[in-house]
Amino acid sequence: MVLQIPPIQKEPNVIWEPLPDDYILPDDPVENIQQRSLAAALTDALGSAGFILPEMLIGSNFGLVATINKKIIVKAPDWFYVPQVQSVAVDVIRRSYTQNLEGAAVAVVMEFLSDTEGGELSVRSTPPYGKLYFYERILKVPTYVTYDPYEPSLEVRCLQNEQYTLQQADTNGRFWIPELELFLGIWRGERLCQTTNWLRWWDREGNLLLWSQEKVEQERQRAEQERQRADILAAKLRELGIDPNTLS
Repeated sequence: MVLQIPPIQKEPNVIWEPLPDDYILPDDPVENIQQRSLAAALTDALGSAGFILPEMLIGSNFGLVATINKKIIVKAPDWFYVPQVQSVAVDVIRRSYTQNLEGAAVAVVMEFLSDTEGGELSVRSTPPYGKLYFYERILKVPTYVTYDPYEPSLEVRCLQNEQYTLQQADTNGRFWIPELELFLGIWRGERLCQTTNWLRWWDREGNLLLWSQEKVEQERQRAEQERQRADILAAKLRELGIDPNTLS
């Protein structure tokens, strides 16, 4: 009897090199209209709350680059966050991002689930590489989020001992994202005439981070309430024979 010994898989040789100017980036269409909307809503809430700083890089369907065993590999997550990147010239359009070369490591990646080959939970360790393998073993992203808006189902994996570990939601069904110091959870409602299961942020105290349109509406309601109070006060003064217009 011959003992079968499984081959030892070599650790990939990863280097961080600039993407060649003539490299043709994939231009695959998103798989459904909700992907862009979900990503835009996440970024909009951060911007509205003042969380986005000039040195950060937040993107959607944007190429993250690594050279593995002398082969350029590009993955374009549905949403990602890098805390600090090098600035580029005003007239330069950033085509992609190579961590450790252009700035800090990617801190958070999100993928909205699909049924495609080499998908969001694939651990394929050969080209074209599964996304989970790429984020866990190559980029070593600390927090990897996968979301299915149709279930809806939200999973958060954090890198522990070089492997992803599924995290448990809190009593509100939300997950703490340490890199942003915010909670992430599911919220069903309407944004821009689209009703669905959105991913949303909450702060440490449990306050929902509002979208820009919600903040505008909140300010409109506050101004309307102030106007109504002023009108009531003016009416009472007139009942007392006092002209409110003469008061300073």
